[in-house]
Amino acid sequence: MENPLANLGSKKLIKKHEFVRVIIQCLYSLGYRKSAVSLESESGISYKSDEFETLESCIGDANWDACIETLNRLNGLTNETRASALFLVLKQWFLEYLNLGEYSLALEILQKKMSDLEVGKDKVHTLAFGLLSLKDLGLDKEDPDGIYNFRKKLLTELEKVLPPPITVPDRRLEYLVEMAVWSQIDKCVFHNSVDAVTLYEDHQCDASQFPSKTIQILSNHVNEVWYVQFSNNGSYLASSSSDNTAIIWKVLDDGKLTQRHELRSHQKPVSFVAWSPDDTMLLTCGNIEVLKLWDVETGTCKHTYGDADFIISSCAWFPDSKRFVCGSSDPEKGIYMWDSEGNEIKSWKGTRMPKVLDLAITPDGEKLISIFSDKDIRILNVGTGGERVISEEHPITSLSLSGDGKFFIVNLNSQEIHMWDIAGEWLSPMKFEGHKQHKYVIRSCFGGLDSTFITSGSEDSKVYIWNRRGSKPIKILCGHSMTVNCVSWNPKRPQMLASASDDQTIRIWGPDVRSK
Repeated sequence: MENPLANLGSKKLIKKHEFVRVIIQCLYSLGYRKSAVSLESESGISYKSDEFETLESCIGDANWDACIETLNRLNGLTNETRASALFLVLKQWFLEYLNLGEYSLALEILQKKMSDLEVGKDKVHTLAFGLLSLKDLGLDKEDPDGIYNFRKKLLTELEKVLPPPITVPDRRLEYLVEMAVWSQIDKCVFHNSVDAVTLYEDHQCDASQFPSKTIQILSNHVNEVWYVQFSNNGSYLASSSSDNTAIIWKVLDDGKLTQRHELRSHQKPVSFVAWSPDDTMLLTCGNIEVLKLWDVETGTCKHTYGDADFIISSCAWFPDSKRFVCGSSDPEKGIYMWDSEGNEIKSWKGTRMPKVLDLAITPDGEKLISIFSDKDIRILNVGTGGERVISEEHPITSLSLSGDGKFFIVNLNSQEIHMWDIAGEWLSPMKFEGHKQHKYVIRSCFGGLDSTFITSGSEDSKVYIWNRRGSKPIKILCGHSMTVNCVSWNPKRPQMLASASDDQTIRIWGPDVRSK
């Protein structure tokens, strides 16, 4: 009958022997050698298994035959694992012969002992070339500690190759604790802080570090505000309005925003803005009008693209901040690529490129994602020309990428937001609902720590926030009096959110410290 003390925990799922062993390993890795040795002595449990101690002794004595015999006797090894371990030992044997100048014996190791191992031939070829130069293999005859260090390295490599319980995976206790903490964070719907998590109690965030209260109202626009977007460095906010202007706002150290530049040059409402990745330039799209490029530092217009007949729907930058693309809702125009000096580089148009409603470029510059023909999403590999098309059942009004460029969301006029993966592994999207969208273009975005959250405006004058793991909103923000057209989450301040509304205001949302 098994000793009841052999298993630990309220559910008796933890084997005491294994638990003590990983604690000893942790003490060694943290540099508490005396404590580790003391625990081994008191518990009678050794961090190293008998089998590994035998291997360590054989390697220390350079008894390679005994080392190989020990590896061949080990139970539970796959053929691949055994071959990998044997190769490491034979490699060390080979190197030590080379170091002694015993080239014929070293060659014999290659020809007779390694030839039967199921390892990559390139590894054996590398060693063969080592016959010509010891330094190519990292050995130096003039280094008296060279062989000793190589033997220590061999033991470390064997610890990584050989499976438990022969060895304990590196930093095992640290890994287990981290996974437990991560599991709690993963279940915490409001987690939005970069601070380390305490081990003294179970983790559960409240809404005190979550944007849930209006901390500032910006009312400099004199008509509906259609678009807002924070800069990539989080230091600025750009807004555009049907009052024919765009405004660049500066985010101050105390979290307040102040107007930096008012951009006046468009003759019609400004429907869209896009920051260059280096945040030195800003693009503004006029509604049924031209595209303009602005210098962020001076607030001056550097270039005007297109003409009065070029109907631009959206634009997006390549990561080099030198090129960008813009899409047109005119089927004959398609998508154009320009550089920041005003030169047209490339265009995609024709019967296969109908009107483009929105587009985005992945952070690596490899994928161009566009919304066209109301219900279709086109993912184009810019380099190869390969493409994939996703068809939705309902009209799409907008598109937004996650910060890591792995996912995108689209707003549908069916009152749903769909999230897709860019790699194409998902057969169906994740769906989010609760907001109101029937008639207008509503823009959503990813945000918060690690783009964990999705936020959207709504026709009921509210801002809706979802955790990506759930389809229902976890927070609904009230304050605007008319349709909320667009939202933007500050990429460097995960507790700051901006929303733009037909009520002619921009609201900046932050934590409600009273809820703490």
